[in-house]
Amino acid sequence: MLEKARTEEVTRLCQVLIQQKSYSGSENLVAAQIRKTFETLGYDEIIVDEYGNIIGHMKGKRPGKSILLDGHIDTVPVPDPVKWKHDPFAGEVEAGRIYGRGASDMKGAVSAMILAVHYFAKDCQHDFAGDIYVAGVVHEECFEGIAARAISKRVKPDYVVIGEASELNLKRGQRGRAEIVIETEGKSAHSANPQMGINAVYKMANLIAKVCTLPMTNHPVLGQGILELTDIKSSPYPGASVVPDLCRATYDRRLLVGETKEAVLAPILSLIDECQREDPKLQAKAYFSQGEEKCYTGNHIAGERFFPGWLYDEQDEFVQAAFTGLCNAGLKPEITQYSFCTNGSHYAGEAGIQTIGFGPSRENLAHTIDEYIEVDQLEKAMAGYYGILTAVCKVR
Repeated sequence: MLEKARTEEVTRLCQVLIQQKSYSGSENLVAAQIRKTFETLGYDEIIVDEYGNIIGHMKGKRPGKSILLDGHIDTVPVPDPVKWKHDPFAGEVEAGRIYGRGASDMKGAVSAMILAVHYFAKDCQHDFAGDIYVAGVVHEECFEGIAARAISKRVKPDYVVIGEASELNLKRGQRGRAEIVIETEGKSAHSANPQMGINAVYKMANLIAKVCTLPMTNHPVLGQGILELTDIKSSPYPGASVVPDLCRATYDRRLLVGETKEAVLAPILSLIDECQREDPKLQAKAYFSQGEEKCYTGNHIAGERFFPGWLYDEQDEFVQAAFTGLCNAGLKPEITQYSFCTNGSHYAGEAGIQTIGFGPSRENLAHTIDEYIEVDQLEKAMAGYYGILTAVCKVR
């Protein structure tokens, strides 16, 4: 499968995708390039949905189950290009590495997916069972799993492969993520006469100290649940000579399998009730944050920031089929789990679709200055996706 012409093609495609700047909400250029690539490679169907997700479809000659290869096409911004040694949007190749924003997270994986599906269908002359989809997903950096909801509703996959960086290992789960907001309300006054007001920041400081004492959940595989303060703001801001009447703190909560919205929020709400009994002047509330962003299609994407965790047993039939396919492709994967959140929060966590993760590159290269992907990892990822398809799609 790893013929020289094919490995050169996946490098070129990765370079071309990097050259299309695609910050979240502005993925139109890379989506157009992927559409052109799907057309050139002879995909049977191309779909662009209301959010701008672009999906390529290869149809098998025989009935069977459908498998979706999922890779997001948005990237985080480049705040200061001057700090980069390599142009972040050139896709330069040097010493076996392709450099650029999104190289590792995750235009390399998307390139490998697109070509692996093409080569697989070509080599077996479409004589496989079922349907294969490749999705270039938008707005993942803002909303893990929200845009993916439209994809699963549209194509109804039986299996999903998340292409996030795994260093060619097979991932069977991840912690989820929630964003929790705690607000305290006070009473404005001139700071020369603070006794006339109620300082919302002082109320928040006392509450934060209590939140730090909350016990966290634990899972034997996924590890510790986390509740970490990430942001704090007061109002009015700037607050020259004014006692703040509002304070808002944001927490990142890493979720374990089976944790519900109610169960996650309950300890914080209970703590607020306890603090209000001790301090009748405390006015506070907690809730999951909401997000809304504009898509390049002109539509809006919105959702609550609660993305569930998920985990499959090592002996799950899809996990084992994918593992066999990777081994047959000449790889030696470990079966582990992601340390971060992915679109699997929707597919596996919300929709209950059998899901695994497999992708090139290392997790810690995402969002970095001089982000890169190793060409060797890219080529092996393409072979790995090809191997998974061979194991799952029942080629004769």
